[in-house]
Amino acid sequence: MNTSETMSANAKPRLNPNKLLHSKWTAVKPSHKEKHFLVIKLLVPEDPSAALEFVELEAVYSNRIQVIAWRELLDLTVWQQGWN
Repeated sequence: MNTSETMSANAKPRLNPNKLLHSKWTAVKPSHKEKHFLVIKLLVPEDPSAALEFVELEAVYSNRIQVIAWRELLDLTVWQQGWN
């Protein structure tokens, strides 16, 4: 049995926010033909001791950019890691 089979369907992915740059994501419920996204920028806070909170996602289809809290990527009802 491989690792993906042993994880339950409700298990959240483990993410290191500092390694999200250039990661690929698939919207579970695409809208406006935007299904695949790429993290194009980590929005680093002005205070260097503060934790990363936001990233910029670019839709591959339309090149539309949106800013989201990186923790939203943990919601498996909205996002899947990789391009599926």
